[in-house]
Amino acid sequence: MLNPLKYLRQPQPTPSLPVKMAVIGPPKSGKTTVAQILAQRYGLARLSIGSVIRNVLDNQAHTDLALQMKKHLSNGLIVPDELAIQCLEVALMSSGCNNRGYVLDGFPMTLKQAELMGSQSIIPMIVVELELDTVEVLKRGIVDKMKPNKPHLMHDSSEILHIRNSCYKHEVEHVRQHFQQQYQNWIPLDGLKSQWWIWNSIIKEVSISMKYIHSYLERTGSRRAACINRLCITPKELQYRLGEFGQYCPVCLALHYHLVDCSETTALTHAAEYQENYYKMCDSDHLERLLLTPDHFVTPGCPHTLPQAHLLPRKLTESEVKNKFPQQVEMKGFCPVTYLDGKQRYEALVRGKLEYAVEYRERIYIFETKQKQDKFLRIPETYWDQKVPTKVPPLCEPVPLTSLPTLGYLEQGAAVAVIKAMTAVGCLKPKYPFLTIQRSALLYVAFYLKAFNQKSSDYTSQKYKKKLALFEENCALIPYLSSTMRGNYKPPSERPIDFEFKLNRFLALGDLTGTNSVL
Repeated sequence: MLNPLKYLRQPQPTPSLPVKMAVIGPPKSGKTTVAQILAQRYGLARLSIGSVIRNVLDNQAHTDLALQMKKHLSNGLIVPDELAIQCLEVALMSSGCNNRGYVLDGFPMTLKQAELMGSQSIIPMIVVELELDTVEVLKRGIVDKMKPNKPHLMHDSSEILHIRNSCYKHEVEHVRQHFQQQYQNWIPLDGLKSQWWIWNSIIKEVSISMKYIHSYLERTGSRRAACINRLCITPKELQYRLGEFGQYCPVCLALHYHLVDCSETTALTHAAEYQENYYKMCDSDHLERLLLTPDHFVTPGCPHTLPQAHLLPRKLTESEVKNKFPQQVEMKGFCPVTYLDGKQRYEALVRGKLEYAVEYRERIYIFETKQKQDKFLRIPETYWDQKVPTKVPPLCEPVPLTSLPTLGYLEQGAAVAVIKAMTAVGCLKPKYPFLTIQRSALLYVAFYLKAFNQKSSDYTSQKYKKKLALFEENCALIPYLSSTMRGNYKPPSERPIDFEFKLNRFLALGDLTGTNSVL
């Protein structure tokens, strides 16, 4: 009454936002205890999937939803996930959930449940996972069984706990991946810590998320740029609302005309919204710059625009480089960044590695290190158009054929000859006297390739054709002698005319075993 203006002119208090979170974990991890503490301290509604189903069955027994669930329960079946999510929606319509918030106790447990929640826009701001190993789960189950007046003792038996824990471990991998990829709101905590440590960690994470949400609402309400971290924005929504710079940092482009691609970073820690568009920055300093003066970095105030899509550099994998055969690597495979930074001296001609490849202006470049590759991606105009001198360093070591960007090299070069040689050796099945089958086949293929090489001279071809014929004759000695010498002893007069000659030839080959005699 004495000074009303003093109290009327103070700023309005910030409206409180409902806290939305979920706590999941294996059996005996303490998720229910944590959820109960959160509900008591902050007035949140603790919702488990069983409680929301019972709420509909007890309080809304005449609804179509309750009748559908009773039909399944009367047949001894569990309630389908679709109906369970509808019960959860009914529970979230209460004034307590809308004003204060809620904590989901042990839900969702499967990927299907998580996807159904997302389809109904039921997205917790954070999902806390209490991690606990199997040994600790079983140990806690034994301790709980020893408590007096413990109901449902069978639920804490080692067999049931082991089955429940195995099912949880199998399902939680998919649930974790879903929340990490879609909303980036998964918070793992060590379940072996004390409940006070777990409690303080959860409060800290909730405070951080609430701070980001309050700041976002305040800044967007006054038409300023705002950080979009911790807002559970999906990759699909991000891609749809990206601004004119796409995944490239607009601050780097404006200040240095550098092309810094932020697509490899999935986190939205350095992302912001301005004029209903999303922008990604490379670090916290550039995020602060855009938040302070966004008009300096976005259209129409930005000094530079993003080049057209075909003028943007793009990383290539080794398989992508090989698939572009017969296109070859530019600069004869030397690193353009090392060459220019080394003042284009002879010593700066260092060969690049295929794992660090970039496509720019329909050309392929390879680089010495990842740092050199990143430097080229930032300022490709500086390095792309260089000429290599006529005299270049020799190869330090032979280049493995698999590392060459020439997919189909063997098929187009030596495939026909190799196939013919393999076919011939398969039909003949040669076995040279006193050599193994493998060695005989290799020698035959070698003679065949030499004899029928189209690029060889006539003299060389004729020479190896004679060797191939002689090799085949020597291989034929084994089946000839084995068929002739079969049966009882025959006097020399009854033997074939060439038997002695071929037998002596066979024995002579035994005295000259080795590769040199065959060649």
